[in-house]
Amino acid sequence: MSAPVHPPSGAKHPGAPRICRPLGFAALALAAGIVAGCGSLWGKKAEIENNDPPNVIYGNAERLVDKGDFKEAARQYEQVDINHPYSQEARRAIVMAAYAYYKAGQYDDAVSAADRYLTLHPGTQEADLAQNIIGMSYYNQVLDPKRDQTYARRALTAYDTLLQRYPDSRYAAEASNRQRILRDLLAASEMTVGRYYLRKNNYLAAINRFRTVIVNYQTTEQVEEALMRLTEAYMALGIVNEAQTAAAVLGHNFPDSKWYNHAYKLLAKSGVQPQRHEGSWITRTFRGNTPA
Repeated sequence: MSAPVHPPSGAKHPGAPRICRPLGFAALALAAGIVAGCGSLWGKKAEIENNDPPNVIYGNAERLVDKGDFKEAARQYEQVDINHPYSQEARRAIVMAAYAYYKAGQYDDAVSAADRYLTLHPGTQEADLAQNIIGMSYYNQVLDPKRDQTYARRALTAYDTLLQRYPDSRYAAEASNRQRILRDLLAASEMTVGRYYLRKNNYLAAINRFRTVIVNYQTTEQVEEALMRLTEAYMALGIVNEAQTAAAVLGHNFPDSKWYNHAYKLLAKSGVQPQRHEGSWITRTFRGNTPA
């Protein structure tokens, strides 16, 4: 599911993260527990301090990327940002750290670094790369339709943002394709839960799930079954007008669908036929024109 992310090839950024500062001698004597708690942070500071010139550190990071050592490359890029925040290499180092974290599979760190870049440098030439890294980091953690879809929703939001803000980006075509995949996945997830409720005769809960598919994921392949399941659930509740409308919309837009055949037969058992009703939310929501 993953696709290559292309790194850029320059500039600056203010600020550095807060690090525990050493306490005075008396304070150390009186607060040994606090000292022990801050020890790991001091170790972190010692680890990331680097007095080499920024171009040297940045060059080392690039060589590590070329070697495929992305985890260490990310650490080197962060050294540029932390130790030389006003250098010309610092700005690009942030987005390159995000890229290296992404390649290393450290997706939370990748998102954090990319978010930071976009906060500090939203209008720069690498901004679309940073946004794409966020989308890819979430996309690579997407699970199957039967599982929680938090990452799928986050990935879809990230790609929506990319296409809105950077429509001419070199990442736009792939982002658009992933949007379609994610919408279909999210629709499938809603259908899975909806069918579960339907089997349990919890018709209102099922309707809410199928309604989500109709409202939010109308262009996916799941919409045909969603309309048929709405017909089934509404008939079970005795809400015939809505059942007829769901079937009418299904038949008009997908006349050859197997789901329309099921919906038509279901209505026929009760002596009714598909028919649109103007007061139905399905009529108001569905984009396609339904028969009178």
